Amino acid sequence: MSTNYFRRVGTARPSHLMYTAGVGALIDLPNFSVLVKGLESWSHQGLPGHVIDEPRLRTAVNRSLQLYGAARIHELRAAPWMEGADNSPKDWPAQGVGVPVTPFPQWLRCTACNLLAPIDAEAFAFVNNNPRTPHEAKFVHDCKPGKPLAVAARFTLVCTSGHLDEFPYAPFVHHGSMCTKAPRPLLRMKDHGGNQAANVTLECVACGKQRNIRDAMGERGQRHLPRCRGRHPHLGTFDAGCEQEATLMVAGASNQWFPITLSALALPPAKDADLADLVEERWAELQGVTSRAIYDAFARTPAYGYLKDHDPEAVVAAVRAHQDRLDGKAAQEATGTLSTGDLLSPEWAVLAFSSADDATEDFALEDVPVPEGLADLFADVRQVQRLREARALVGFTRLDAPDPESPEIATPVRLSRTSQNWVPASEVRGEGIFLRVREELMAEWEERMRKSPAMQAHREAFARFRTNRKSDRLRGEFDPMHGWPGERYLALHSLSHLLIRAISLECGYGSASLGERIYAGDEENPHTGILIYTAVPDAEGTLGGLVSLAEEPHFERIVRRALRDAARCSSDPLCAERLPKDPADYLHGAACHVCLFVSETTCERGNRFLDRRFLVPLGDESDQVLTPISLRP
Repeated sequence: MSTNYFRRVGTARPSHLMYTAGVGALIDLPNFSVLVKGLESWSHQGLPGHVIDEPRLRTAVNRSLQLYGAARIHELRAAPWMEGADNSPKDWPAQGVGVPVTPFPQWLRCTACNLLAPIDAEAFAFVNNNPRTPHEAKFVHDCKPGKPLAVAARFTLVCTSGHLDEFPYAPFVHHGSMCTKAPRPLLRMKDHGGNQAANVTLECVACGKQRNIRDAMGERGQRHLPRCRGRHPHLGTFDAGCEQEATLMVAGASNQWFPITLSALALPPAKDADLADLVEERWAELQGVTSRAIYDAFARTPAYGYLKDHDPEAVVAAVRAHQDRLDGKAAQEATGTLSTGDLLSPEWAVLAFSSADDATEDFALEDVPVPEGLADLFADVRQVQRLREARALVGFTRLDAPDPESPEIATPVRLSRTSQNWVPASEVRGEGIFLRVREELMAEWEERMRKSPAMQAHREAFARFRTNRKSDRLRGEFDPMHGWPGERYLALHSLSHLLIRAISLECGYGSASLGERIYAGDEENPHTGILIYTAVPDAEGTLGGLVSLAEEPHFERIVRRALRDAARCSSDPLCAERLPKDPADYLHGAACHVCLFVSETTCERGNRFLDRRFLVPLGDESDQVLTPISLRP
């Protein structure tokens, strides 16, 4: 398709471009599929308000990019969008704004005559005449009256280095040789149906040779496929010398694209925060404060009023020290790993210990009394009446899912061909409930559970899971327990899921519209917090339906209901007795879709690290239960 074609062919939500189909991913449209192009093709020229300001997230993104050897960025940008474009789609500015895509796969099949050919063979025509109905965009074949629809041929080649390529239909049919009748022959693709994997016959129109796609499937089919060409179609480049074997895959398969994302809550500036942390978080604002005169000029403006809480000379020294670190230690910092604690620890400090006086337009807290019946479990219950979450996409992987704790497991793919000073981002405003479990209760339970058979089974399953995920590319020392979230994380995570399922029945939001952030800390800095919040990007989510449930009499009723529901599951006794045992490597115990699982958009760990036996007694081992609450009404 011409690179000068700007008419819309579909729409996508901001969250869709973060978690489901961002740069380098395929998006299924009603009549064909498209690939989201690299950042060089995106244009924000003339669009106001596209920069998302979140210093903590920007810093975390730069740490992650350094880890992957990429250049630093200075901005987080929302997807290009123009207000009112839907009202005047025929206007030129509206047509030129959007996320650029290209058709992929570019081999199409006629649904009437089964002709198979690439787009540039000019066998098919593109139709998108009405700018108000982008969903009607389609390719057609003029083989009979009515011009039947042409759809994308659904096979692609993928490798673990992140490359994506067209399936080599013509060489495959001719067993690696050229057609003797035509240099670029047209083919036919006949789908015979059936339930035994793919049953598709490819036939050369010119010479008549045929071959079934099953010859390219599985381990035996690997020898019939060419070596990976190292293609990145979203960038229009090839990586020379890729040593990985190409894998046949159906376009749109869920493991064809895994996002590498980071998210952070917008927090009020901490008055007593360490200066080094403050400078790092707000580096974009403070990097110019290199002298006392500049400090005085900045401190007199309302936006920099927080500087008055710090000694001027100390601020200038902190700015210079941070610049020195950026100039001289970038390479050393890039060898480390990015910990989620870098983002969660400041959030825990604010959510657990700040006051209502620290409210901003993006963040507001309100304490509510802990119900007497729950005082032994919760130290604090707080309404987060306003919050803003920023999310950024820093890369993606194919076939191997990324692991924040072990980035070496998967090969990240860059979002741009050349260095860019920004990455795609989105933000959501909403509300939430923050809960702080009593530290003494958690510490005592954690000590009891360290040697329990149930927790030992979870630890062993995690080691098997890590070992089984270990890529053949990895060499050298491998720690199967690296990234183990800890005992308290399992308890907090399970409690969070119980509450989300109960809250969604009353708050007016579906469970898929809620999100969670678990603050478990680590051995040196243990935390005991849960934040349940609205996570709908196309609605403000501040109607009060969620935060109102933190008040009496609702909250105690909801907690007790959640625990009573957890005590029984319609899948019991199978669910209640479930524990991962060798050789199983699943990362949950007594948990299933009936009792504890939530949607993938809600859970921060993909429904892993869950077990309701740690919250309610499911059998004789009641000593492993954390919650000191009677289940009687």
